[in-house]
Amino acid sequence: MLSALNSLQSGVVLLLGVAAFGLEVWALVDCLRRPAGAFTAAGKRTKTFWTVIVAIATAVGFVSVFSPLSLFGIIGVVGAAVYLVDVRPAVRQYGGGPRRDDRGHSGPYGPW
Repeated sequence: MLSALNSLQSGVVLLLGVAAFGLEVWALVDCLRRPAGAFTAAGKRTKTFWTVIVAIATAVGFVSVFSPLSLFGIIGVVGAAVYLVDVRPAVRQYGGGPRRDDRGHSGPYGPW
């Protein structure tokens, strides 16, 4: 019984680590896709600054996949989350990726 519980806990921790790493990779790919001018136009730091922050967060996330609840794992998630929650919405207005209304969904009377 104790062994099964330990295996379940290990599986949940691994799942959290993989999810955190996926979030960090998503933030890094999104950051790399945005044009550099969009960051300054949105009033945020430079693209280089955010790329370095998110790349470090992704590297830390990779190293801490098996221990996502450690201090470094949490710092990696926070770095990526700040980009995704604060910077991405502001930069997204200035282009550099598909938007919900630009995906080519168009019917006979216009976009849907």
